[in-house]
Amino acid sequence: MLYPKKVKYRKWQRNRTNRAKPTVATRGTTLAFGSFGLRSEGEKWITSQQIEAVRKVMTRYVQKSGRMWIRIFPDKPITRRPPEVTMGGGKGDPAGYVVPVKPGRILFEIDGIPENLAREALRKAAAKLPIKAKIVARD
Repeated sequence: MLYPKKVKYRKWQRNRTNRAKPTVATRGTTLAFGSFGLRSEGEKWITSQQIEAVRKVMTRYVQKSGRMWIRIFPDKPITRRPPEVTMGGGKGDPAGYVVPVKPGRILFEIDGIPENLAREALRKAAAKLPIKAKIVARD
């Protein structure tokens, strides 16, 4: 699974979000490597386990052909309190890493295989994610 080798701070603060004004991604919004990609349509945290599940399903579907790029990296630590622990006593220990994804962000790219195979691989990958995603092609 993906996780950073080292982080400057063990525990991060959760970002404040203003739901009245949705934000869109400004970086990573165009295809950079492959011919086909998966673009997020919603805003959500994607965990390293979900990224690994997508990587597995795509590599199994295309087998040994083509090339795949993962355009997101989970570097935000998420803490979790142990079960049956009362309130108070501070913040919990890091339980995993996530990447905050905004609408418009390219998540995965694929190249070197026919269009119908690429679209099916990306469709299967989108089913593993907690957000809606759209398949996009290079113009």
